Amino acid sequence: MSKVLVAGGGIAGIACACVLQAGGISVRVRDRGRVIGGRMASRWIDGRIVDTGASYFTVTSPQFAEVVADWTTRGVARAWTRRMSVLRGSDQALVIGEPGPMRYTAPGGLRSLVADLASRSGVRVTQAAPIARITPGPCVDGERVDAAVLAMPDPQAARHLDVSLTAERAMVVDRPWLPALTLLAGWSHRCWTPLDGAFVHEDDTLTWIADDGRRRGDQAAVLVAHSTAGYAAPRLAEPAAAGPGLLAAVRRLLAVDEAPQWLQVQRWSFARPAQVHDRPFFLSDNAIGLAGDGWGAQSKIENAWLSGTALGHAIIERLS
Repeated sequence: MSKVLVAGGGIAGIACACVLQAGGISVRVRDRGRVIGGRMASRWIDGRIVDTGASYFTVTSPQFAEVVADWTTRGVARAWTRRMSVLRGSDQALVIGEPGPMRYTAPGGLRSLVADLASRSGVRVTQAAPIARITPGPCVDGERVDAAVLAMPDPQAARHLDVSLTAERAMVVDRPWLPALTLLAGWSHRCWTPLDGAFVHEDDTLTWIADDGRRRGDQAAVLVAHSTAGYAAPRLAEPAAAGPGLLAAVRRLLAVDEAPQWLQVQRWSFARPAQVHDRPFFLSDNAIGLAGDGWGAQSKIENAWLSGTALGHAIIERLS
């Protein structure tokens, strides 16, 4: 039986592993985090789940639509809203946007969807187990495998690829990703103008604010705000120290008079690619694959799933 090692427990890595598992390939996933999910991260705060990474997902492809239909039927995902607001930071003007694509979320946090994919497919995931080096063979930390997959941001993938792997390194070296800081804050009650989520324009601090209670469906008075890359970059070393500035921006933009009962800050050194790859994945002659939300038309959850799924099928074809 062919043996594949997947590094990265986000949705791309798990999607790839699910395809390989269904195709009769022996596959193991190693993830450096304590829980799987990648940037579809969620955290327990004040007795409830808060999404700290991706805010929602949309559906355009028939393949992903089947997965989402199953999630919604079983209640692990929910339709959220078609209408997002826009906030202009220059004058704090809130404009309700025109209806767009349906945005989906998850009552148990977006991370729960990645966990659901893995558990229902029987994929084995080893947590807190980062890889160190991939060398020709391919070998992962000295272990010979039939194929290896790096499902992670380009700068992280570049760290793991041996210098002799020139074709693979050419795909990921010198491809910058932009950082972000996420503010999570909870109040005793809603003290802001009703909104689901708002894209923030013309502001140096924030790019996005979401009402997490409306997003999750439990109506908790919790806001989640994402920073600009420019605000995050000089503050990555001490993300907690950025909390007051992020909170001040939220209160200014939404005219919130009251201080929150709690707040936390999540650091994302590699939040999104400065430029996505124009192909859905890469599979080298050395049987080393690259996939993730930096591959495909846009950096989105759906594209990450499509990327990992397509790479899984390509590996099966290569090994058959």
